[in-house]
Amino acid sequence: MVMKRIERPLSGKRRRSFVLFTFLLAFVISACGGQKQKKAPEVSWKAENAYMQMAVDEAREGIYNGDGGPFGCVIVRDGKVVGSGHNCVLTNDDSTCHGEIAAIRDAEQNLDTYDLDGCELYTTGEPCTMCLAACLWANIEKVYYGCTIEDNAKIGFRDEAFDDIFGGRETLTGYFEEIDRSACLKLFEEYDRMEKTLY
Repeated sequence: MVMKRIERPLSGKRRRSFVLFTFLLAFVISACGGQKQKKAPEVSWKAENAYMQMAVDEAREGIYNGDGGPFGCVIVRDGKVVGSGHNCVLTNDDSTCHGEIAAIRDAEQNLDTYDLDGCELYTTGEPCTMCLAACLWANIEKVYYGCTIEDNAKIGFRDEAFDDIFGGRETLTGYFEEIDRSACLKLFEEYDRMEKTLY
């Protein structure tokens, strides 16, 4: 025999206790449930270009929260930032979630389009083959990068191997421009000193 539960309306006192309990439970869950974002410590160096500095800030936020490598990115159209992102390979368990890919997804969502014609991309490291192809597919007009593919290799990333497979990037002269390498190298050095998961 199944006993039916009789629902009784809560009295005023019990209702207040229930509301208070629910509020406290929600507070505890929000305080303990999510991992708090770590703030990157202040540094004495800055990039000369304001957009590259934003990309560096994105990258530093990512590495201090264990999201992935030191690759931050912003996308600009007509002098306005329309998208940003950083490498989230580790936190998303997604080998394709590089900084450029995250920023392209963000910009396309913000602009409600798949076409980033007229946009420029600023990234702390020269894009890998996958990200380069994504920039071209998205119709991004120009890519500004800080550290080179060779610099990426020095901190444990294997971009050069894929360049060799796909025939190199020499044919894209004029599409790339290196800026603020000095500041981005400092970012890479900061990352290299940290405890991290290499992938």
